[in-house]
Amino acid sequence: MATPNAGPPAAAVQGYVELVVRGSAAWTRAWRDCTDCGVARAWRALREAELDGAALVPLLALAVTWTLLRRVTTARLFQPLARWLQLRPSDARKFPESAWKLLYYTPAWLYSSYLLFWRGHSFFHNPPSVFYGWQSRSLVPWDIYTAYMLQSSFYAHSVFGTLYMDAWRRDSVVMLVHHFITLSLIVCSYAFRYHNVGLLAFFLHDATDIQLEFTKLNVYMKYRGGTYHSINNLLSNIGCISFGISWFVFRLYWFPLKVLYATCITSLQTVPDIPFYFFFNILLFAITLINLYWFMMILMFVAKVILGRIKEVNDVREYDVHVETDQTCWHSRSLSPFGKGEVHVNGIIKNRRQ
Repeated sequence: MATPNAGPPAAAVQGYVELVVRGSAAWTRAWRDCTDCGVARAWRALREAELDGAALVPLLALAVTWTLLRRVTTARLFQPLARWLQLRPSDARKFPESAWKLLYYTPAWLYSSYLLFWRGHSFFHNPPSVFYGWQSRSLVPWDIYTAYMLQSSFYAHSVFGTLYMDAWRRDSVVMLVHHFITLSLIVCSYAFRYHNVGLLAFFLHDATDIQLEFTKLNVYMKYRGGTYHSINNLLSNIGCISFGISWFVFRLYWFPLKVLYATCITSLQTVPDIPFYFFFNILLFAITLINLYWFMMILMFVAKVILGRIKEVNDVREYDVHVETDQTCWHSRSLSPFGKGEVHVNGIIKNRRQ
């Protein structure tokens, strides 16, 4: 094992083109110079990893706790609140999901922010520092360990939640893939002591989830008590705009130019024989592609608003597939995965001609 090097980092990349050029060069050198690769090297790295069955027990226990807590808060808090607000049936059905996610992501992101900016970590301003002093069996600081346990258990719960608790949407399969990749990255990065990278990734992803759920809640609360509330319409419009901007800044600008820059380029300079270099970077690139896919969906939604095909923000994800037959939930068409030949037009299920 090479001694970790905390020497001068490579110059920060200035844009996407430079990231691709330098990242490709780093990948090529890593593949060409790898003299001890293959199954034997991977097996040795796995044996050095700090992960066993006992380490998974608190993760699984917390995942079950999240699921039970969601059921309790949904039945005792969010559903009664939706009834008290007198939301429309379609909105009342989706309200608890967004309220639950906002309840989690807000403190989770605040905690990541606290660790990054108030606990002396320089990972955001100096991304190469995520690998300074790296050791395969180093102790994970208790504050980062706490963040890892919370995030890994919540994503384990989210896999179950997407399948059995959330409203099914046209991108739910993509969401499941995202959850599986994210959970794999969290668990493996903890085992190989890449937890500093994980902390930076938590911060860059949770911020947009807060704005998404906040916007959706205001969409659902626009019509309550049989009355249209313009304040919620204004907040949903503001939230939709800020959500799109923050998605680009956090997930498509800072994430590649900080996280991918550190894992693809500077990691090899700090730890020349860093284990599972290609495995982690391939998964991180997959997350980037999923983020790009969702950003294209956001742009398509904005384009429909600009072109007048959608008069107002009715559902920021816009591709819900389960709708009430007596409510207008959106103004575009979508195919239902549940019924054969069914088309939703303005929230009303109609049969297609076969």
